[in-house]
Amino acid sequence: MEVSIMFHHKIKSLFQSAVSSVTRNISDYAVHPGRDFTRNKKLPPDLLISFLVSQGSSSTGNELLDFWHLQDSCPSVSAFNQQRSKLKPEALQAVFKQFNSLALPLEPPTKYRFLAADGSTFAFFSKHSFASDAYYVSEGHSKKGFYNMHLNALYDLERHTYADAILQPVHDKDEFRAFCDMVDRQESLPGTKNIYIGDRGYCSYNNMAHVIQSGEYFLFRTKDIHSKGLVGNFDLPDEEAFDMTVTVTLVRSHSKKLAAAHGYKRFIDKPTSFDFITYGSMDTYELSFRIVRFPLQDGSCECIVTNLPREEFPAERIKQIYGSRWGIETSFRKLKYTIGLSNFHAYKPEYIQQEIWAKLLAYNITEIMINHTVIEKKETKHAYKIKFTAAAHICRIFLRLTTEKDSIDVMSLLKKELIPIRDERQYPRLKTAHFRRPRYFIYRAA
Repeated sequence: MEVSIMFHHKIKSLFQSAVSSVTRNISDYAVHPGRDFTRNKKLPPDLLISFLVSQGSSSTGNELLDFWHLQDSCPSVSAFNQQRSKLKPEALQAVFKQFNSLALPLEPPTKYRFLAADGSTFAFFSKHSFASDAYYVSEGHSKKGFYNMHLNALYDLERHTYADAILQPVHDKDEFRAFCDMVDRQESLPGTKNIYIGDRGYCSYNNMAHVIQSGEYFLFRTKDIHSKGLVGNFDLPDEEAFDMTVTVTLVRSHSKKLAAAHGYKRFIDKPTSFDFITYGSMDTYELSFRIVRFPLQDGSCECIVTNLPREEFPAERIKQIYGSRWGIETSFRKLKYTIGLSNFHAYKPEYIQQEIWAKLLAYNITEIMINHTVIEKKETKHAYKIKFTAAAHICRIFLRLTTEKDSIDVMSLLKKELIPIRDERQYPRLKTAHFRRPRYFIYRAA
């Protein structure tokens, strides 16, 4: 019992340490350095950040009342909006990164870290006076539209936490560039190699090269061998299953003097990004990777490109690893509809960014708490797991810096919120995209 109590207090301490590390240098994250956050207010920066992280899906007024436990000292919604206007979104991003760095060593070291890459778009209400056209999406011929923010994320498939993220306006989204930037700056544990997993939208020579340059591994799905995709012009066996290595020499000049030492030569045109050869240069770049093809249950075939060693990662294991990528898809659903990123509390994109970073942090804290809760195994038909919805609510309340209920045994509460695991259930993917209009809880234009 003491170990459990100590652990959830440790997580809260790490969160508070991350907040403190940012607020100690609050001028770096103030909209007007030297002027903002210089006076004592009911909402100093640490409480403001804590409130944003623990904020639920109710109206801002109700959330403030809950945060201050219905006390007279509770600030008004207007005061909250004034304080958040002084805080750059980078402050929440810094807390997110600092907490991740502190929490990463909590897990035992592993030889590989499986990081899935994907993106998701978040809709919010706004006005042209608050948000640029880069965020605006028209609803057909209607003058009334909505605004979108695109989240590019790296998701740790074993820890069930977000390792990194980049936010972009929907019309400026560039998942290739975001992926490369996250790979280049990704923190690694000593003795651990990162394996980056992505669907067909991430399969490019530039993404492969960035992963190789960082000394890590990639595993990308690509279009099948009969398509015009990346592997469509290779001499490959016309078989359901194979595993072969190809070597490609990349060039950005049409000069006939540039020839492949061995393997294939591929020209990368000017519009296509490749960061390691300048367009028109006589330089070359050589890539070697495996092409793994295997049949699926529906009769089709899937094609994977990877630089993972064949001895340790045969085709069957490659198939299993890519199948685990679905974890990031389910995490987006939790992030939107459980953590609350379908219910924003502002109009301005910079405030939306605040809330996205805050919710990413709240998600990670919840999953870490779940991962370290020991569930007693019993002779039952199904194994059980902790219900994420209940866990998110419990962790949100516990995290609040103003709470005086630190004696709560969070881990014991989590153990009571169990649901059976039914992995055998399968649901067909919808052929048409579902759009859920955003909800908002706004006191005034913010």
